[in-house]
Amino acid sequence: MTPGTKFRAALASEKPLQVVGTMNAYSALLAKRAGFQALYLSGAGVANASFGLPDLGITTLTDVLEDARRITSAVDLPVLVDIDTGFGSAFNIARTIRQMIKADVAAVHIEDQVQAKRCGHRPGKAIVQTEEMVDRIKAAVDARDDTSFVIMARTDALALEGLDKTIERIQHYAEAGADMIFFEGVSELSQYQALIQACKLPVLANITEFGLTPLFTKEQLADVGISLILYPLSAFRAMSLAAMNVYSTIRTQGTQKPVLANMQTREQLYDVLNYHAYEKKLDELFAEGKEK
Repeated sequence: MTPGTKFRAALASEKPLQVVGTMNAYSALLAKRAGFQALYLSGAGVANASFGLPDLGITTLTDVLEDARRITSAVDLPVLVDIDTGFGSAFNIARTIRQMIKADVAAVHIEDQVQAKRCGHRPGKAIVQTEEMVDRIKAAVDARDDTSFVIMARTDALALEGLDKTIERIQHYAEAGADMIFFEGVSELSQYQALIQACKLPVLANITEFGLTPLFTKEQLADVGISLILYPLSAFRAMSLAAMNVYSTIRTQGTQKPVLANMQTREQLYDVLNYHAYEKKLDELFAEGKEK
């Protein structure tokens, strides 16, 4: 079963499908343990966590691919990857799609912001004309040699053009061959509902913290027909605050003892990594060597 087929199967079996953001291979292992059927690699996450940069389109295809490969190598779950605007013109977009497929990625989303993009929940966004985004989608669809690979079209038009014009855009995106829709910057459940009534493709709700979209529950989103729910940076935000607290405690108190209760134990780490099985294999190999 291809990664794209796994992603589509997960979408069919879990309604709506919860897709959780993972920053690296280890967090992907933790997400799998928690029972998630699909994972996500955020472009903002790559920029923030791997490079210490803001989400302003600064990272490259190579940067994102490296993090994607690490995750797909560690887990067998399907991974949705943020490819921003595709990292260039039509030929660049085609290369991006081919490289993502080779990296065992299941799906990507490509957006309609200008090349110098911004976070979807920040002011000052600018979007391209509908025709240019249609060309991006067509380039992506044409480049895939695996028809199960998912091309998701993301739109940031709601804040700039309003609901009706955004729905018109999305209908063009669907006609261009997009498999699913990422509807960004939504503030009301009725906006999701209006899109779903007008567009028959699966629609993703981005439920990110401290942004424009309220933290709608899975039940609320299911009621209006959402097919996928994305939690892109929830774990990363929690990890970052925990790290800040640990660093501050050690620096100010000279010991980590006050925060030990908030730490994963060594045995818990070993359990996730299946560490003891690796040790057992080493012991067996060394024993065989001694016998010879």
